[in-house]
Amino acid sequence: MAFFPRLFGVNWQQLQAKVRYRILVLTLLPILLTLVSLVFITIYWNISYTGKQLFMKVKADLTVARNTLVAVQAKQEDQLKQVMVSWEFQNAFRQLESKSPMVADEISALLGQQKAALHLDFLRLISVAEAAADPDLRMMLSKTNNAEAVSGLMVLPPQRLARLGEQLEAAAVLPLVDTPRSQKPSKVVEKRGMLSRSLLPIVGGDGTVGWYLDGGILLNQDMRIVDHIRDLVYDKGTLPERSIGTVTIFLDNTRISTNVPLHFSPQNSEKQGRALGSLVSEEVRQKVLVNGQLWVDRAFVYNDWFISAYAPLTDIRGKRIGMIYTGFSESPFIHNYLLNIIELGTILMLVLLVSGLLVYRGAYSLLLPIERIHHVVKAVQSGRNLRIGSLGLEQDNELSNLAEQFDRMLDLLQRRNNQIQAAAEQLEVKVEERTRSLQEKTEELQRNVALLNETRQQLVTNEKLTALGELTAGIAHEINNPTAVILGNMELLKYELGEQAADVEEEIEIVIQQVGRISTIIRSLLQYSRPGEFNAPLEMHQLTPIIEEMLILVRHSVQQQEVVLIQELNASYPIEVNRPQLLQVLINMVVNAAHAMDGRGRIKIRTYDWLQRGEPIGVKIEIEDEGKGIPEEQLGRIFDPFYTTRKDGTGLGLSLSYGIIKRIGGTIEVSSILGKGTIFTIGLYHKAKDDQLNPPYGGLHFSSNINNKNRS
Repeated sequence: MAFFPRLFGVNWQQLQAKVRYRILVLTLLPILLTLVSLVFITIYWNISYTGKQLFMKVKADLTVARNTLVAVQAKQEDQLKQVMVSWEFQNAFRQLESKSPMVADEISALLGQQKAALHLDFLRLISVAEAAADPDLRMMLSKTNNAEAVSGLMVLPPQRLARLGEQLEAAAVLPLVDTPRSQKPSKVVEKRGMLSRSLLPIVGGDGTVGWYLDGGILLNQDMRIVDHIRDLVYDKGTLPERSIGTVTIFLDNTRISTNVPLHFSPQNSEKQGRALGSLVSEEVRQKVLVNGQLWVDRAFVYNDWFISAYAPLTDIRGKRIGMIYTGFSESPFIHNYLLNIIELGTILMLVLLVSGLLVYRGAYSLLLPIERIHHVVKAVQSGRNLRIGSLGLEQDNELSNLAEQFDRMLDLLQRRNNQIQAAAEQLEVKVEERTRSLQEKTEELQRNVALLNETRQQLVTNEKLTALGELTAGIAHEINNPTAVILGNMELLKYELGEQAADVEEEIEIVIQQVGRISTIIRSLLQYSRPGEFNAPLEMHQLTPIIEEMLILVRHSVQQQEVVLIQELNASYPIEVNRPQLLQVLINMVVNAAHAMDGRGRIKIRTYDWLQRGEPIGVKIEIEDEGKGIPEEQLGRIFDPFYTTRKDGTGLGLSLSYGIIKRIGGTIEVSSILGKGTIFTIGLYHKAKDDQLNPPYGGLHFSSNINNKNRS
C-alpha cells in the first residue's frame, strides 16, 4: 500500500489507526451477516418451496392420468353404444332374434369391421348364457344395472386371452428386464394381459336382456394411452429443456405400457426404445402395490431419479392388479438449482464488495472529525494550544470537559430515573391496596343493601298477609251465611217448581256450583293467608274434563264479550291435583286473558303431555291471548300479592293462582311481547311434589320464582 498512497480517493496510510479498523469491522459485519443469512434463506426456500411445488405438480399430473384412464373406459362404453345403435347391427340383430340362418357370420364380420374402425383389440356378441358361464364376466354381470354398460380393468392368463382373440395371447407376451433397485424377477416372460374391458347389455324385442356386446383393448405394449397422457400433461414448455415427462401403466410391478426411455436422450427418446418389461423399485412396490397407498416423492425409475407419483390400479373386483405412474426427470431441476445458487452467490459477493467500498468511504468521511478531536486531545495533553475549527471548539480541552459534564449529567439523570421508578412502584402498590380495600367495602355495602331490600320486602309481604288474614276472617262469616241462604232457596225453588224445574235445571245447577265456588274461594283465601291450617285433598284426574268444565263455567262471561276460545286439548297423562283449585286457577287465567284484550280477540288453550327424556312426567297447559302484552319491567311483579295494573283489580288472582300451583310442585312460566300478546304456561306433574304441598309463605317473593322470558 506504500506504493499507492491514494487509491479510490483514500489515504491508505491512515488505516493504521486502531479506531478506524474497529469501526470499519463493526460497520461491515452486519452487512456480511445479512448477506450470508440471505443466501441461506434463499437456499432453504428453494429446497422447501420448489420441492413442494414439484410434488404438487406431479400429484396433479397423476390425477390427470387416472382420470384419463377412466375416460378411456367411458369412451369404450360410448363406442359399444355406437355399434349397438347402428343400422347395420340393429338389422342383423333383429334377424338373429328371428333365428335367421347365416346371421351369426354376418354379425361377426360386422363386429370385425367395427373393431378395426374403433381401434379395439376385441369386440364380440355373446349370449346371456355364454356370459354367465364365463368366469371373467360374472363379476361384471353383477354390476350391470338397468341395461347400462359396465367397464373395468382385469388381468387374464394366456388361455383366457386366447378366447377373446388369438392375437391377444401373442401381443401380451413381454420379456422381463432385471432392473436396479427392484426385486429380482421370478420369471423370464410376463404372459398375462391387462385389459380395459366394457360390457354392454342389449335389450331384445321382448324387453329383456338376452345378449351382450363385449369389447375392449389390451394394455400390454399399447402406447396410445400413455403417450396421450404424456402429451396432455407434459407438453412443450411445461418442463425445463433437458427434462422429460413419462407415464407408465404397470401389471403388478412390471411396466407393460410406458414411454420411459431405455437411455436418457431428450432429443431421440423414441429411437432409444422404451423400458418395457422393467420393474418398479422395491420401496415403491411395497408402499403402492402392497399397502395400497399413493407415492408422491423422488423415485428411481429404471436408471435415473425422477420426481414421481404412483397410484394403485384395481380390477372390477376391487383387487390391486397394478399401478399407474407419472413423473419427470430430476437432474435438470438440480442443475438449474445449482446454477441459480452460483448466480446468487456471485451477485451477493459483488454486492458485498461494492457495499464494503461504499461503507469504507462513508466511514472515512465520518472518522476525520474524530481524528481531529483525537489530535486536539493529544495536543492539549502535550500542552499545545490548537483549534478544532469547524467543530466549534474554542479551547484545547473543551470536548473532554463537555464529555465529562455530559457523563455526569447522564449519571445524575440515571439516579433521578431510579428514584422516580421507585416512587412509582410504591405509588402503584398503595393504589392497588386502596383499590382492593374499596372493592371489598363496596361488595360488603352491596350485600347489606340487598339484605335490607329483602328484609323490607318480607316485612311488606307479611303486613299484607296479616291484613289479608284479618280481612278474610271477617268476610268469611259474612259471605258464608248468604251463600247458605242462596243454597237453601235454590233447593226450595227446585222443590216448588217440581217438574217445571227441568226447564231451568242447568241454570239452577250452575247457580249451586257457583255458590260452591264462592265457598271454595273463601277457603282459598283462608288458605293463602294461613296455609298451614288448610290442606286441599289431591286426587288423580284427567286434564281434559277439567278444561271442558272450566269452559262451561266461563261461557257466560266470554259470550258477553267478543272473545273466541280456541281449544287444542292433546294431554292424556293423568295428574294429581285438587280439582276445584285447578278450576279456580284456569278460570282466573282465562278471565285475565279476556280482560287483557279488552273483551275482543282470541284465546288459545293448548294442553299436551310434558315429556322429559322421551318419558311423560305430567302435562302442560298454555293460555295465549292477543292482548297488548306486559312490559318487561312489570313481568317480574305480576305474581306479587296485591300488585295489579287494572283499576278494578285486587292483585290477588295471579298471586293466589301461583300459590295453588306451587303447593303441588307445579310451575308457571310467562312470556310476553308488547302489542302481540302473552302466554301463560302451567306445568303439572303426574305425582305432586311432596316437598311443595305445604310451603311457608313468610317473606315469599313470587316474581323471583317465575321464569320470565320474551317470545321471539
